[in-house]
Amino acid sequence: MDTIAMFGFGERGWGAVLLLATLTTTLVTLAALAIGAVFGSLVAWAKLSKNLPARFIGDAYTTIFRGVPELLVIYLIYFGGSALVTQAGSLLGIEGFLGLPSFLAGALAVGIISGAYQAEVFRGAYLSVAKGEIEAARSIGMPKLSRFRHIVVPQVLRFALPGLGNVLQLSLKDSALISVTGLAELMRTTQVAAGSTKQYFVFYIAGGVLYLILTSLSGRVFDTAERRVAKTFRSSIGRGA
Repeated sequence: MDTIAMFGFGERGWGAVLLLATLTTTLVTLAALAIGAVFGSLVAWAKLSKNLPARFIGDAYTTIFRGVPELLVIYLIYFGGSALVTQAGSLLGIEGFLGLPSFLAGALAVGIISGAYQAEVFRGAYLSVAKGEIEAARSIGMPKLSRFRHIVVPQVLRFALPGLGNVLQLSLKDSALISVTGLAELMRTTQVAAGSTKQYFVFYIAGGVLYLILTSLSGRVFDTAERRVAKTFRSSIGRGA
């Protein structure tokens, strides 16, 4: 089979399968980023809190999940979670092994890891917010919830955007490790295609190119978002003057 036919969309071509795998990788990465945003926000709040136990839990979370290998976390969530689900099923009278869906387990594992990095991004962004603006809002009697919604959140998102772009690219690369769960994402599909055709060099190069396309596109999306947010803030300052 020639190279064009191998990457074609015909009966024996791998084009459609690779595109579907690329879509799966994109979806699992976005799901992980969303899960990580929830964990990251809570951990950032804990690390900024004046409450000592909360700060200890926040520090422990970022230390553990930035320090242990990503593959170990994936194994823990997928196999450990499946064991717990199986035990729960046996208590309900359901016999046999009950496995966690590989997409859910993968997104949760990468999301938990992403949360450790997002927590530091959100914490740094919060510390970059000018304290004078918060004090000015407090001095005119703006309620705490309104200060958080109209002053803190917009500026934290503005300062966090560059860091979140880096975290997204880390999560995208971490998603390749989910292939160990059997999910047909880009890495797993590339392995299967290479093994089936014995064209290892060709398919692993193709997989690398597809990952580079995804990281380049995500970088462009975040660059555009940063420019638009910066323009919005400059316009707001101009109107304020």
